[in-house]
Amino acid sequence: MKHKLMGFIAILAVFPCSNAWAADALNAGDTAWIIVATALVMMMTPAGLALFYGGMSRYKNLLNTFAMTLVAYCLASVIWVVWGYTLAFGPDKAGLVGGLSHLFLNGIGVDTLSGTIPTSVFALFQMTFACITVALVLGAIVDRMKFSAWIVFTILWVTLIYCPIAHWVWGGGWMGSMGALDFAGGTVVHINAGVAGLVLSLVVGKRIGYGKEAMFPSSITLTALGAALLWFGWFGFNAGSQLAADGVAGSAFLVTNTSAAAAALAWMLAEWAASKKPTVLGLASGVVAGLVAITPAAGFVNMPASLVIGIGAGLLGYYSVAVLKQKIGYDDSLDAFGVHGMCGIWGALATGLFANPAITEGAKGLFYGNPKQLWIQFVSIVATAVFTAIGTLVVIMITRLLTGGLRVTNEEEIEGLDNSLHGERGFEIA
Repeated sequence: MKHKLMGFIAILAVFPCSNAWAADALNAGDTAWIIVATALVMMMTPAGLALFYGGMSRYKNLLNTFAMTLVAYCLASVIWVVWGYTLAFGPDKAGLVGGLSHLFLNGIGVDTLSGTIPTSVFALFQMTFACITVALVLGAIVDRMKFSAWIVFTILWVTLIYCPIAHWVWGGGWMGSMGALDFAGGTVVHINAGVAGLVLSLVVGKRIGYGKEAMFPSSITLTALGAALLWFGWFGFNAGSQLAADGVAGSAFLVTNTSAAAAALAWMLAEWAASKKPTVLGLASGVVAGLVAITPAAGFVNMPASLVIGIGAGLLGYYSVAVLKQKIGYDDSLDAFGVHGMCGIWGALATGLFANPAITEGAKGLFYGNPKQLWIQFVSIVATAVFTAIGTLVVIMITRLLTGGLRVTNEEEIEGLDNSLHGERGFEIA
């Protein structure tokens, strides 16, 4: 008996921070993983997305695209630690928004925990989501929006649109209470950004010469490199959203890669069949489409489901960009809505179909006997789209009043925003 007791004490000594023994204690492994995941997601915006979007923009607007991505990251970072975090994750107010008790991260000290990780780490991880969401909107209006207007829009949009929706889903708000499943940001990030981008592009209007002259990307090489960095960083995005170094995080890592690869192949084959040429831009876009679609489902679905989700995203993304946009005639410069909005909607619905309780307990979709989950997902999609569309219009109107207009002059647009707004050039043209 004495030997058994000593053996039990030895086990406790070896595993002092295990979730099995101290669910409310700091776990060094979880903390280290989320710090790394945060760094991975941080890289996605000022590096991955800037390269991905920059390469698709025209040569005369490359640096402007970089500048708008970088300033969005900087603005959202400051907004988040001053008032954004408390609006998203402060004490719930009627299921709609968080209270103001954590302004300037008040009450969050070095020993404050969120589960098994420091709250400071959790707050920073969530900050990177706010940063990339508003930066994704940028893709819809590249080549024609005033830099000053973009700054004001970013401040207002993160505050009035992103933070409330993040609270609805992840901060104790009504959507999470309803049972909506969004593991890493299908509604909060991608549908939100895609719808906002569509609204903004419609209000700002089409680029000069759109549909009448060729608008070649400045560098598909940069776009492909950006896609690779996004893919790499997305492992932090999805696997990190488990907020623990455990089996669900590992499963999320696996299905994220599988969906991205399957979507890239599906997009490539669809494009190859339609235009007789498989492009690098198509492959890169397919990767992102697959990453978008698996995001809400990553912690809830198994590997076979991720193949279906990825293939669906590749085909839907290609159709949205190559066919739907042409039929409707809107000018979403870099396909923020076609890739993020449409594939985000597919991913949210697919979560309602394929959510598997064997992956995460309590997450059960239609194919596992819970048709109600699909309805809940549908409601969450519609609510997000309606709120984002109306809220973005309000933000646009306020931005117009404060900046005197959203769009650069015709002369500035024709000259290129790199030189006319920043006095710089991304490329020297002989």
